[in-house]
Amino acid sequence: MGRSLRAARVATFVYFALCGTVMGTWVVQIPAIEDRVGISHATLGGLLVLLGGGAFLGMQVTGPLTDRLGARLVLPTSAVLCSAALVLPALAHGVWTLAVALLVLGFCNGCLDVSMNAHAVHVEKAYGRPVMSAFHATFSIGGVLAALLVAAATSAGLHTAVTMGIIAVAGIVTALVAARSVLPTTRPAADAASGPAGQAADPQVKRGVSASRIWFLAALAFMVMLCEGAANDWSALHMKDILGASVSTAAFAYGTYAALMTTGRLFADRLVARFGPMAILRCGAALAAVGITAVAVTPWAGGAFAGWALFGLGLSGCVPQLLSAAGHADPANAGAAVSRVSGLGYVGMLAGPAVIGWLTHLVPLNRAFLLLTLFCLIASAAAGVLRPGRSTVRVASGRPRKAACSDR
Repeated sequence: MGRSLRAARVATFVYFALCGTVMGTWVVQIPAIEDRVGISHATLGGLLVLLGGGAFLGMQVTGPLTDRLGARLVLPTSAVLCSAALVLPALAHGVWTLAVALLVLGFCNGCLDVSMNAHAVHVEKAYGRPVMSAFHATFSIGGVLAALLVAAATSAGLHTAVTMGIIAVAGIVTALVAARSVLPTTRPAADAASGPAGQAADPQVKRGVSASRIWFLAALAFMVMLCEGAANDWSALHMKDILGASVSTAAFAYGTYAALMTTGRLFADRLVARFGPMAILRCGAALAAVGITAVAVTPWAGGAFAGWALFGLGLSGCVPQLLSAAGHADPANAGAAVSRVSGLGYVGMLAGPAVIGWLTHLVPLNRAFLLLTLFCLIASAAAGVLRPGRSTVRVASGRPRKAACSDR
């Protein structure tokens, strides 16, 4: 394995951590910015739609651009722009300036999200073994780092704009330093589209099969990331409002979910290499279904904590496998494929809290979580889309894999 490939893998870790740190900084600073600008929670909720809309637009623009220009140019540029855009919300002094700031930050975040995932697909392909989940774990670690940095800055009495400016400058420098290790990705040769025994495959048929599979993967990503979004916004409220936990105790519900998700992603690549991505999606989504069902029916705080833990652990490996499969399904257009799956998944993450909120007008919050159970079961049942033979990533070892969760 060449030194340049190892350096490219490290650079990918850096960009994922950078993205997590930048967006984590914004999330942690939301209360301070809301108070300084002087807006209500309802107004902030509307402005956050612009953040999501900007991210979705950035994803759709950057996917094809990454395929055309290569990740070596697009990824560092996106990381620099995303880091610089972090300062904008801190400089806003009214609703309209904050709206523009969030739209720009969302767009730049979408650009970075797709370009770093597209590069991760190329790194994984070069390695010849699963490495995608660990990258996503690094994103989560970046969010934790952001919380620690902002807490330290607040304790030191730094102004919000100064804190976000320092992190932005550090992000720009980090992005530029890591740029030289990004792989010089190119479009695959023309013979990659040929069929078995040297027979040329029908390009229109190949594109049609790839496109339909990409959209199916995107639909699964929508459901899985909707579950993630619901957990982000409703886990603590469930503990407080349904089970009567204190505010401090309720906060541990999300912490438990997030910690198990990060831990699961750190180990998921080894499990994928041993059992295959189909088994990880099938077993993981099934485990998540068990977890969220336990949350929905248990009257005890301990049972709810266990349920949120299983939910986070089960979901941890699902999205990375869907993004990896999208990138490998059409290597010539990996960026565009990843942008579709990531984009629709992001819509699901944004929609999750709203969907659960709407359902609470009809049923109690804990019963609304049964919709997440349904989505997890659908994802588990549809895991055959990742069946071995449809992905270009192979287990490097010649040893046969053990079957898991009907991976056959």
